[in-house]
Amino acid sequence: MYTLKNDSYLKALLRQPVTHTPVWMMRQAGRYLPEYKKIRSQAGDFMSLCRNPELACEVTLQPLRRFPLDAAILFSDILTIPDAMGLGLYFETGEGPRFQNPIRTHDDIKKIPIVDPVDELGYVMDAVSTIRKALQGDVPLIGFSGSPWTLATYMIEGGASKAFTKIKKMAFSDPRALHTLLDKLADAVTLYLNAQIEHGAQSVMIFDTWGGVLSESAYREFSLRYMHKIVSGLKREHDGYIVPVTLFTKGGGQWLEAMAETGCDALGLDWTTDLAQARARVGDRVALQGNMDPSMLYADQDTIVQEVNKILSRFGHGSGHVFNLGHGIHPDVDPEHARIFIEAVKEHSKSYHL
Repeated sequence: MYTLKNDSYLKALLRQPVTHTPVWMMRQAGRYLPEYKKIRSQAGDFMSLCRNPELACEVTLQPLRRFPLDAAILFSDILTIPDAMGLGLYFETGEGPRFQNPIRTHDDIKKIPIVDPVDELGYVMDAVSTIRKALQGDVPLIGFSGSPWTLATYMIEGGASKAFTKIKKMAFSDPRALHTLLDKLADAVTLYLNAQIEHGAQSVMIFDTWGGVLSESAYREFSLRYMHKIVSGLKREHDGYIVPVTLFTKGGGQWLEAMAETGCDALGLDWTTDLAQARARVGDRVALQGNMDPSMLYADQDTIVQEVNKILSRFGHGSGHVFNLGHGIHPDVDPEHARIFIEAVKEHSKSYHL
């Protein structure tokens, strides 16, 4: 469609030489931007915004108009798949996502259909196509999904949770039921991400937001196993180009070696993992993405720049690093602080790629 004018993000994920460390932010299109709040108000509610391809495109592009970012990420939500499965997604003000029909039994799981991403989630595919066209090759477009484990936590808990007692009860009292659900979700996520790739996503990312609440053995059994299955089933090349895959387990820094064995191209890191140690552990098997604490954007300009330099120095010279926050940007961050962060990465990283 368009020749990429800036492919530094894709090159870094494939550990190819770049002139600077590419940078983008998780949740870069969103609540911290006043122009986003205006569009959100126009849409009526969050899911109405997600389901409107033109408005989803607009909010995806908003941060790129403000900041010299190296990638755009599809504006959507990780819970689109469970919603399409008939669980009745809605958002409670101040409390986050909720499901009207949470999963409670093995019979509930058996009734869940495998979602056809083009038919039942066509609005997401329309958004991907619309955004890709609107970018005109300026930067690549990232598609994404939640991991099966993370999706299952919301589906079984009925929404957000602190202790995850319902899903852990199923995991340890009826593991067969949970594996049935996770297997269905892995198939659905594979279809979903492949459809995003077909419609224009040039890289994909799997967000395992709640994998870190598991023990090591449970993580391998209930989370990593199904991300591995997804990675194995993804289209890794489209239109003659490699499509890199990134895995991100929040709180999963202790499992980087096992994650790298899935065959993914990159691993996302939260701010609790030391970048130098992570690079030493995975070597040249995968690229690394991260990992500044999002709360650092509350600091003054000098402190933000110092932290950027500290993280760049921890990774060191060479390619294979995509700079990002260790999780999503907070909604009350001053957008100018985001600008300071992004411009500091672009400027100060050049010396690491000579």
